[in-house]
Amino acid sequence: MKNKKVSAIALLPFLVFIGVYLITGIVLNARGVEMAFYQLPSPVAAIVGIIAAFIIFKGTIDEKFNSLIKGCGNENIIIMCIIFLLAGAFSTVSKSMGGVDSVVNLGMSVIPAQYISVGIFVISSFIAISTGTSVGTVVAVAPIAIGFAQAAGLNEALVIGATIGGGMFGDNLSIISDTTIAATRTQGVEMKDKFKANFLIALPAAIVTIGLLLVFGRPDVIPPVKAYDYELIKVVPYMFVLIAALCGMNVFVVLTGGIVLSGIIGIAGGSFTTLVFSQQIFEGFKGMLDIFLLSMLMGGLAYMVEKEGGINWILNKIKKVIKGKKTAELGISAMVSITDMATANNTVAILINGPIAKEISEEYKIEPKRAASLLDIFSCVFQGLIPYGAQVLFACASIKGLNSPFDVVYFCWYQGLLAVFALLSIYVPYTDMIHSKLANRKSKKSI
Repeated sequence: MKNKKVSAIALLPFLVFIGVYLITGIVLNARGVEMAFYQLPSPVAAIVGIIAAFIIFKGTIDEKFNSLIKGCGNENIIIMCIIFLLAGAFSTVSKSMGGVDSVVNLGMSVIPAQYISVGIFVISSFIAISTGTSVGTVVAVAPIAIGFAQAAGLNEALVIGATIGGGMFGDNLSIISDTTIAATRTQGVEMKDKFKANFLIALPAAIVTIGLLLVFGRPDVIPPVKAYDYELIKVVPYMFVLIAALCGMNVFVVLTGGIVLSGIIGIAGGSFTTLVFSQQIFEGFKGMLDIFLLSMLMGGLAYMVEKEGGINWILNKIKKVIKGKKTAELGISAMVSITDMATANNTVAILINGPIAKEISEEYKIEPKRAASLLDIFSCVFQGLIPYGAQVLFACASIKGLNSPFDVVYFCWYQGLLAVFALLSIYVPYTDMIHSKLANRKSKKSI
């Protein structure tokens, strides 16, 4: 929606939303409540912001309600919500039929014991890219990683740092991650294009991380080799979803195919019955309820704020600082980073900054896939570093007698390296050069 109205007051509902989220987390954390920043459901905080918009903005109740519904019913918002549901169903069904266990055990079976720290990073990366959740990856892998660290005489914080790093690597690249879905839909870009843009930044960071783990993560004692049970067939749905998505297949077809494939394998293998399969699909839907509702409500709130001139006010202020494409990219990166640190939720950070990033990218000729990539990368960088984020908190819970979450954050090397390579790509656009060379090669082959 193009609108010439400019108003700083129009941003107050956004600030109310973030303030409620942040203050609640700080107060609960001060009281010693575990997972303090995740106790207040984000859709409830969004409702508070919407109420503030109804109070602050001019017009009748009906006019405001119509604006809210128009934003909630935006085509991109609805598409995003349906993708969230399907992604949740695929993740839940695949896990229920034993997919996650098979992936972990397969990795533990094929990775040499002397490369345990690297193996943990690689396994975490694959699970996260397959399931789309870094938190779920940390929960699944951390206990196993701790066991290996103790057996091998490794620093437990280092191994857990590798677990978190792998989880963030996979989450950042996964086509069923809520951050990927939010970033691509808000910028109007295909998932495969955003994957390619991210990959050229994430891969060098991962390679350097692996190098560091090889040097500093060598075990004092080679842990004994154990036999792990796994079934290759249960890894197939994850491979199907990843390969099909990268080949450009429609995301709805990809996820539906993944759900059906996991269901067939689960039913044939006796993991569940047809009825339980259908129940697991619904459990997956319910697991995405928070992000589903938040996306709709934030879509409505963003439309109201934009209509009242809030987005234009931000853009006018940013334009005074931005001098060109590079500073525009830095601006997008800084906004999503600050928002993530305030909310401890990378998806929320992307949903808030998505509309602003889209306007900036159009103004300064930044490719949509590039804008989506920066939103996802920097939200993941800080989500994997803040000591009060879910990833670090869940990981720290695995280490007995840990003095401080910063002991683990210190070893989260991948996230720091990801930020370095992302910033490098802004000042030295090596990703553009690589894409250009690949495009030239493809055009020569077609001739």
